[in-house]
Amino acid sequence: MCAMLKNGQKQILVTRLSKEAADTVSKTYFLTYRENARLGYYGSIPNPDGIGTVVVATGGTSDIPVAEEAALTAEFFGNRVVRLFDVGVAGLHRLLAHKEEIMSASVIIAVAGMEGALASVIGGLVDCPVIAVPTSVGYGAAFGGLSALLSMLNSCASGVSVVNIDNGFGAGYLANMINHMEAKK
Repeated sequence: MCAMLKNGQKQILVTRLSKEAADTVSKTYFLTYRENARLGYYGSIPNPDGIGTVVVATGGTSDIPVAEEAALTAEFFGNRVVRLFDVGVAGLHRLLAHKEEIMSASVIIAVAGMEGALASVIGGLVDCPVIAVPTSVGYGAAFGGLSALLSMLNSCASGVSVVNIDNGFGAGYLANMINHMEAKK
């Protein structure tokens, strides 16, 4: 951090940060730490300046840490984020209760473990890009997220892209890039 600050960096985002490491860094620098996302940042989160809204949806509550990493990353880079947690397809009514939010999104991040069906269902409903994030949570034959990854990669819904298992940062950053795109002339 010292080198980045000396070179004029006003904001710094640190991912995969343990509580112990955050406590150590905080002795020298003012670091805001979000334990549920294992993420810390120096500086302030800017006002949103993206072209629309990034929706971050999870299949279940155990997907929230990865989703929070994605949501906070998107916010850190200046995006308005709406969180829809525990809207998995095991209870489809939970997702459909948020139809207005998902239909008006510029980009959606679908975070799910188990069979990873959330991304395909959302992808079949919306006309915006969907970034699928498989998580390593689940039981049975989830294989540490591999089952969800393969399901998401095999989605027949158009417009679904997939990042690696538990890659909330990658999804949040990609959503940021999409939400800040302008037509090239």
